[in-house]
Amino acid sequence: MSTGDNAKKAVAEALNGILADSFALYLKTKNFHWHVSGPHFRDYHLMFDEHAAQILGTTDLIAERVRKNGHRTLTSIGDIAKRQSIADNDDPKVAAPDMLEVMRADNLKLLERLREAKELAGEAGDNATDGLLDDWTDQAEERAWFLLEIAKKE
Repeated sequence: MSTGDNAKKAVAEALNGILADSFALYLKTKNFHWHVSGPHFRDYHLMFDEHAAQILGTTDLIAERVRKNGHRTLTSIGDIAKRQSIADNDDPKVAAPDMLEVMRADNLKLLERLREAKELAGEAGDNATDGLLDDWTDQAEERAWFLLEIAKKE
């Protein structure tokens, strides 16, 4: 395998990790959307739904970048579970302020993976992936920022 092939494979592996984390983050966001309660129910409920839709909206683009580069992408829930770095949350009761903190931390974790993939895409000369990663990074930064600002005590 040539150096260029290795670089493209590294990008594909990084994107598959991002895809796994995106699915994990999507489901956790929907979990919190479904189970949030308290005085800010409506605001948090709607925000979590908006965030989930944005995250899900990236998944097909991520998978297609992997395929366009000649590699296989995720195939199952089990495949996602093997590759995700964002932990699931099966707690039966999570307080709304804790949801905000967890979601912010998870979006920051996704940001780390996006930045690592951007470096790999640059090394591989993959301009298309590089540009898409900028958009996804901006989206994750915005979600983390919103969660930070909402969680601030007055």
